[in-house]
Amino acid sequence: MPSTSHPIFARLYPRLSQAMDEGGMGGHRHALLAGLAGEVIEIGAGDGKNFPHYPTTVTRVQALEPEPRLRHLAQAAAGQAPVRIDVTDSLAERLPAPDASLDAAVFAFTLCTISDPDAALREAFRVLRPGGQVRFLEHVRAGTLGIILLQRLLATLAAAQITAFGAARRPLRPPGRRAGRSWPPLDFAVSGVYASGVGRNAVTRREDWPLL
Repeated sequence: MPSTSHPIFARLYPRLSQAMDEGGMGGHRHALLAGLAGEVIEIGAGDGKNFPHYPTTVTRVQALEPEPRLRHLAQAAAGQAPVRIDVTDSLAERLPAPDASLDAAVFAFTLCTISDPDAALREAFRVLRPGGQVRFLEHVRAGTLGIILLQRLLATLAAAQITAFGAARRPLRPPGRRAGRSWPPLDFAVSGVYASGVGRNAVTRREDWPLL
């Protein structure tokens, strides 16, 4: 089973996400999802804070959350959402969807908790139809030394106390155009320690992208 149990993290995360939304993160979530339509997969749904922001042009969201306590909260939130949301147990590196079957894939504060974000992005693009979008809102590495050191300290403490952070991953560098990537480029904008953006799947045939 793909379930990943992290009880301490699961207890703290809802409080953290609520505080973030009260501090203005809800507006960023709304912007992240604006204009989406059709079938969407959300990778790492947490406690479902994105769900109220999906536009009614979305016909279905398959929301993945491997942590059982957070998944239970997300299932409750799905019942109050303006669109159909099915919450399931799955991992980002092995998405439960056929090739070229979905219109969008959404990451929100997820890539920094995944041990292999490249694999997660490859999977996201694999399941997209031609012209489909990957949308993301993520923590990224700060541009100033003081904040970088603070981020490293928090990542180390999180790894020690909140096992969901696995091998003490640091906040991501913006994931758009770095060398060695094995997925299409992502256009992004950075504001402070957050990056948001979109990638579009221009692949029309699987064999056109041999890395998959």
